[in-house]
Amino acid sequence: MSLPSCPKCQSQYTYEDGNLIICPECGHEFSLETKETEKVIKDSNGNILNDGDSVTVIKDLKVKGSSAVVKRGTKVKNIKLVEGDHDIDCKIDGIGAMSLKSEFVKKI
Repeated sequence: MSLPSCPKCQSQYTYEDGNLIICPECGHEFSLETKETEKVIKDSNGNILNDGDSVTVIKDLKVKGSSAVVKRGTKVKNIKLVEGDHDIDCKIDGIGAMSLKSEFVKKI
């Protein structure tokens, strides 16, 4: 029986360890029984966000390590969704690259 390729890096060198399939190249572990589902990221109103969407900040946010503040109503274009606590990567005019939490934005 041949094992499936890694769903993260597409490596063909996966191996079985108990109930898990492990990728030696990226370290990803997955199971054959349960199919992984993508995490759905929603804005403060419950709208589903996608890469490339434009959003508006709904409250003033302090920028960590700086005295700058992202003001309520700031429009952010071309967001990128990522894994983690702060699930949006973006660039904000006047501030630069930032990570935001989806609970503090609404889709335009």
